[in-house]
Amino acid sequence: MRYRKLSPTGDYTWGQSLLNFWIDVPEAVGQAIQTSFLLWQGEWFLDTTVGTPWITGVLGYHSQANADTTLEDVALNVQGVVDIKNFQSTLDGLTRKYSCQFNVDTVYGPTTVDIQNFINF
Repeated sequence: MRYRKLSPTGDYTWGQSLLNFWIDVPEAVGQAIQTSFLLWQGEWFLDTTVGTPWITGVLGYHSQANADTTLEDVALNVQGVVDIKNFQSTLDGLTRKYSCQFNVDTVYGPTTVDIQNFINF
């Protein structure tokens, strides 16, 4: 798996040839999960089935448990993911910010995905 690295601000990195890519490492799969969460289902015109079903599975009247299940399903369908362990999430009652952290077993080894203050419910 080859995945272009993102900068701390979330932009693609450029100018360092192969150093700009994660190649066959757990971090590539972790970043693929994060970018899958950022892509809303239906947003990409070439394949409207990919991405996270935020509207139908997470936002609105859905519970935190429903959001957890939806995001776990999205992560499990990312290329290279074998299993998810220790999925933990929090929903701040005041700001309605959702955060999650979990360990992922990938075909390249284990990695951790940590997403803080991801979306407002």
